[in-house]
Amino acid sequence: MWRRGIVLAVLAVLLGLLMLLHSDVPNSFGNLGSLLETFLPWLGLGAVVLLVLALLRRSATALVALVLPVVVWANLFGGQLTDKAGTGGDLTVATHNVDAANPDPAGTAKDLVASGADVVALEEVTAQALPAYRTGLAAKYPHHVVVGTVGLWSRYPLTDEHPVDLGIGWKRALRATVTAPGGRQVGVYVAHLPSVRVKVDAGFTANQRDESAAALGRAISHDPLHRVVLLGDLNGTMNDRSLAPVTSQMRSAQGAAGHGFGFSWPAKLPMARIDQIMTRGVDPVSAWSLAATGSDHLPVAASVRL
Repeated sequence: MWRRGIVLAVLAVLLGLLMLLHSDVPNSFGNLGSLLETFLPWLGLGAVVLLVLALLRRSATALVALVLPVVVWANLFGGQLTDKAGTGGDLTVATHNVDAANPDPAGTAKDLVASGADVVALEEVTAQALPAYRTGLAAKYPHHVVVGTVGLWSRYPLTDEHPVDLGIGWKRALRATVTAPGGRQVGVYVAHLPSVRVKVDAGFTANQRDESAAALGRAISHDPLHRVVLLGDLNGTMNDRSLAPVTSQMRSAQGAAGHGFGFSWPAKLPMARIDQIMTRGVDPVSAWSLAATGSDHLPVAASVRL
């Protein structure tokens, strides 16, 4: 029993070490560290597979070795399995990459109105679809601003609207001040960081996204307001070290007040949380995903206390 399954035991230990030391996997070649961290929670499935094989092999050695990856995974992600959502909140926000190829922008706008959000951010808004979003959202959200392919719609007044330079040569981010009830001002950023791809010859092509994340982080760090909310498609997860210029100074609403991982992409089989709601100076109360629309992303929402 103890001599069987030595290979399985070694694989279990290696899996545990990979999760434990994920930050030491270098990004110097193909951004492998960031790629690993994007799908880091899914390494838990490796432990499940090894458990089944260890039971079939009747290997006590492999079962003991599996304690390492199970404990490491639970330490990293166990807290996300609990429901941390509260009730109430002063402001409800939502963000949605509506997909440039969305066949039903009017229907998507209708779904977002039904979400009950006070503030809605959209990414990947094309010139052709913009009139449908403006028409569909106008009744509930009388205040809005659009910069390039991103937009912000609000029930409450917007001031100080301006583009945020991501250093990529075209406009995919903006910043505006939302004046919430009671005169409380919140700086709201909407951002769509450059897309990433996995290529055989180049690895994880995330360099442009990483540079944009640094530019966005600098803008947020210099924001004059105490209360700041970031909404958008960051094409990266909270685990990805390359988003540290942003994630190091903001809280994830999903991580602080959600239930589960809140994967948002792709909509048909969500595998990663790349659509983010982050806060600074405000407290997330609850966070959740909305039903699928005509987009390849799920919309996500959160309630925050000002």
